[in-house]
Order: sequence, then C-alpha cells, then structure tokens
Amino acid sequence: MTQMMLTQYSGRILGPIAKLLGYLMNGIYIFLDNVFHIQNIGLCIIVFTVIIYVAMLPLTFKQQKFAKLNKIMQPEIKKIQEKYKGRRDSASQQAMQEQTQAIYDKYGVSPMGSCIQMAIQIPILWSLYRVIYNVPAYVPRIKATFASLVASIMAVDGFQDKLTSLSESVSIRNLNVDFSVTDTTELGNYIIDLVYKLPTAGWDTFRELFSSLSGDITAMQESIMNYNYFLGLNISESSWSMIKLGGQTGTAWFIIGGILIPVISALTQLMNIRLTSANAAYDANDAMGRQMKMMNYFMPIFSFIMVFSLPIGVGIYWIAGACIRTLLQLLINRHLNKLDFDQIVEQNKEKAKAKAAKRKERRGVYENQIRSGASMKTKNIDTSKIDNAKNSNKNYKSGSMASKANMVKNYNNSQNKKKK
Repeated sequence: MTQMMLTQYSGRILGPIAKLLGYLMNGIYIFLDNVFHIQNIGLCIIVFTVIIYVAMLPLTFKQQKFAKLNKIMQPEIKKIQEKYKGRRDSASQQAMQEQTQAIYDKYGVSPMGSCIQMAIQIPILWSLYRVIYNVPAYVPRIKATFASLVASIMAVDGFQDKLTSLSESVSIRNLNVDFSVTDTTELGNYIIDLVYKLPTAGWDTFRELFSSLSGDITAMQESIMNYNYFLGLNISESSWSMIKLGGQTGTAWFIIGGILIPVISALTQLMNIRLTSANAAYDANDAMGRQMKMMNYFMPIFSFIMVFSLPIGVGIYWIAGACIRTLLQLLINRHLNKLDFDQIVEQNKEKAKAKAAKRKERRGVYENQIRSGASMKTKNIDTSKIDNAKNSNKNYKSGSMASKANMVKNYNNSQNKKKK
C-alpha cells in the first residue's frame, strides 16, 4: 500500500476525496473484472456515476421538494420585497430579512437548500479528474500490469537519460517526474506515471529510445488501450488532444469523437437544467430571474469548454451524470406531482410556530435574567447562601453582566428549594 501512495494526488482538500473515490473506482474495477471479465475504466466511470447519484438521491429529492415549496411561497416573498422596496436603512433591511426568514421557516425551506448538491458535486468532479488522470495510482490491478515493463526498462543502460528525453519530447501537462532519484520504488512510480500518460504520438518515440524492448512496449500499449479506451477514445487524453491527433494521423473517428464528447456533454447538461428548472421559482423579468436564466445557459457552455481541455473520462462522467440526473428527475417529478403540498405547508407551519415559540421563550428568559442581574445589588446578597452559585459561575468573567445574571438565577433557585 505504501508504494501506491507515491503517485496519488497529495492535495490537502481534494487529495483525501480523490483517495476515497479511488477506493470506489478500484472496487468497481475488481467487481467488473471478476464477475464479467470486463477491464475498462470508461465503463467503471459510468457505474461509478450511477452509484454517486443514487447515493445522493435523498438529497436530490429534498432539494427538489424545497424548490417546489419555494415556488409556492414566492408570492409572499414578493409582497415583503415590495413592502420594503427602496428602503435602504438598516432597520428596514433587518425587518425585511426577519420577515423573509419567517416565510422560509413557515414553509420549511432552507435558503441554501439548492446549493448543497452543487457544493458536493464540485469537489467530486475535480477529485475524479485526479483519479482519471492517474488511474494506476488508485487501481492496483492496473498498476500491476506495468511491473514487467518497468523492470525491463530499469535493466537498460542509461534508461534514466532516455526517460528524461522521452518526457521532454512529449510535453505532458502536469507531469512531475524525476528520473534521477535513487529509490527504486519511487523511480518505478515515476516510470508508470510517464508511460500511462503517454499520448498516442509518444509511443513511437518510446519504442525508438528503447528499441530492445519494442515488443514489450507494444504489448503495454495494447494493454492500456484495452482498459483505458472507451468507444475508441483514450479517456486520459482531452478531446482537443484527440482532435489534433486525428488531424495528424488522418483518423476521422478521433476528430468526430473529440467533437462529440463536448457537444453531447453540453446538450445533456442543457436537457437536465431545463427539466430541473421546471420546479424552480423565479421571475424571468426581475434581476434574480435574469441571473438564473443566465446560469442555465452558462453551465452547458462551461461544460462544453471544460470537456475540451479535461480528460475525456471527465466528459464521460459529466454526460453519464446528466443522463442519470435526468432519469432521476423524471421519477422525482412524478412523485412530487402526487404529493399534497397544501398538507405539507400546513405541517411546516405548525413546526415553524413551535420553533418560534421556543425561540421567544428562550429569548424572554434570557432578557429577564439580564434585567434582574443589572438591577440587583449583588453586594446585598447573602453570599453564604449561594456557595454553589460561585462554583457554577466560574465559566463567566468576573463582574460581567452574564455573571451577575447567573448568580441571581442560582440564588433564586436556592430560595425556591427552601420554600418547598
């Protein structure tokens, strides 16, 4: 396991997430290999995506339920906004916030409810990019396929200089290797990093530099194509790289596939957003409505651009995710249409009243304690009767208002006990 750690992404935030996703990806790969004898990372990504979105189904349902309730309560929110329109003083702004929050409480809706899923998706997306970009570091069975070639390379005279020349000639982005290290384990990981990330055009150079290993290198290339290619496209390369390679080699499918992945990604994102926004509540004529409309178009465009520059595997995840979300959204919408939202609103109103009463009660008790503490002359209290209060008062700063209020409270409690 120590050897596997050396080539994994080590970022403080995304590193641990990538490691967890790597465990899941490895488990899926082992399952597909053992049960169906399928060794393909592209298919693993699709299965991985299904698992992620099914696991998030309760959160998605809750989010869409909130969106539906939000649509129902919008007329009340607008009345409050109209009431305080043009009033910028702090008292009016605070009153508007409190009344708006009361509406949210009444309907049981969280203002941040729609942001939670996006907040979860972003780190998953970027962490998955790290896993796809360096699959052998997270899937031991794939890393094991490199062992024989790595041993053969290390047996070649001057292999370190040749590997350095190879890495410089192919100019792989984000490749950090150092073939001058003496530790054989670390050196072996660097070799795997380079070989796995070699673009299609780099394999000929690899064979030229290590001509005595030409057969082993070709076998390694075929092995990588077996598990790292999906529909004839290398998932670790970007769509743009595949398009350029298609132009250089005259392979039409590389060009077509390189274009289709971003286009399909954008279209599936747009389809999903259109379906999801049916439950959203915003007026296309106000500022927020225009902003939401702009975001609805921005996300597909963003997806189109990013998939061009990120590995195709990320594009597969994005497409599979949009398709799965669309399917789940259809099921959620069907279920939401059967719910009695009038009854749900009434239940939320009762819960909101109970919460408001508790907050008011707590606020009233605290304010009474503060007023009592402020008005009472604590020096006239018989301190012999409140020895316990001293001990319970030790967490408050001596002489503070809270300290006095707590002292009064404990004194009153001791008096009430005596009366009983």
